[in-house]
Amino acid sequence: MEILRRMTTLFSAAIAVIKPLAPLLTRLVIGYAFVQTGVGKWENFHDTVDFFASLGLPAPAANAAFIASLEVVGGAALIVGIGTNLFAALLSCTMVVAILTADRANFVGALTGSGDQALTDILPVMFLMPLTWLIAFGAGALSVDHLFGKRVTGAVAAPRKVLA
Repeated sequence: MEILRRMTTLFSAAIAVIKPLAPLLTRLVIGYAFVQTGVGKWENFHDTVDFFASLGLPAPAANAAFIASLEVVGGAALIVGIGTNLFAALLSCTMVVAILTADRANFVGALTGSGDQALTDILPVMFLMPLTWLIAFGAGALSVDHLFGKRVTGAVAAPRKVLA
């Protein structure tokens, strides 16, 4: 029984050490991916506008510029962990639009089993999963959000009164 208790204690200590890495690695990977896709949209802006127009999106040039900028800025913000919940939410919205437009047929096919792709083959779905996780759980301890949150909480929090 003692060995089981020691193993549990060791496992708990290991989890405590690696726990801050989960949101950090999630932010780094998804943030980098969005920076890359945003830069790609800007580098091939005319093609991006044409693609958005082919999807029937209104004001394709304005939307292409907005989405490309959001992906670059939002991805960079995720990397450093600033405004994580906001940028993860905004980028999630773009993934939902992508699922409902560009990847609609593949998404419906994956859901019904009639398509050639599984849900894990549909890139916006795979991008949406870590974004949803970041919205729900935040940037984590290794982030600018956490650093600012501590400063704001420490500066604003009123001292507690102890009742005797």
